[in-house]
Amino acid sequence: MTADYTAAWNSKSAEAVASFYAEDGEIVINNGDPWTGRSRAQDMASGFYADVPDLTLSCDDVRCAGGHVVFVWTFTGHDATTGKPLNIRGWEEWEVGDDLKVMASRGWFDAEDYARQAAGE
Repeated sequence: MTADYTAAWNSKSAEAVASFYAEDGEIVINNGDPWTGRSRAQDMASGFYADVPDLTLSCDDVRCAGGHVVFVWTFTGHDATTGKPLNIRGWEEWEVGDDLKVMASRGWFDAEDYARQAAGE
């Protein structure tokens, strides 16, 4: 699943990313507002592509325990506004159903570091 999820992000298709979420799946990033439903997961991915059009994701580690998965990642690319290079590390904590669709995801990355990199600092 994680190799396919990584490939979906690297396809630059928000629809492909969203296909990994349950119809009523949810993602919350850095304790922000939830994106609930597969269509909202697609909106979330579209937002990342708008901010980082050349986003490339790599899977750094995966840990599984039953229906709980930790997906550790790095994404690289360039900020759409400033053109500055980005190298952002983070992770997602998933609860997956029997069909391996993400029912709940809690994603984390250092937003302050992201802002510094985007500004070229």
